[in-house]
Amino acid sequence: MAENLHDLSNQVAAALQATPDFQGLQKAYDTMKADADTYKLFRDFQQLQGTLQQKQMAGQQLSDDELKNAHDLAEKVSKIDAVQALMEAEKGVNQILSDLNKTITQPIQDLYQG
Repeated sequence: MAENLHDLSNQVAAALQATPDFQGLQKAYDTMKADADTYKLFRDFQQLQGTLQQKQMAGQQLSDDELKNAHDLAEKVSKIDAVQALMEAEKGVNQILSDLNKTITQPIQDLYQG
């Protein structure tokens, strides 16, 4: 049974990649990545986000400097057209994933509500 679910998840992943939303995200990412400065800034922002999230999950308080740095970098990144296009494209893919999650978890909700 678990193998069947694994096979199905691979099929869903392939189907996701074939959607116009995912293809638009790929195109937006490739466009953003083509500009070395923008890509570096984007990667720096991702790394900073990950570091701050890890600290928060570990129960550590974020310093004012860390918060200011994150805010400043987020503001700088968000002003770049290629990053704006990437984030807009992400919305479509995230909606698909949200819909899939709702469908997949519906049996659990039905179980608890039934």
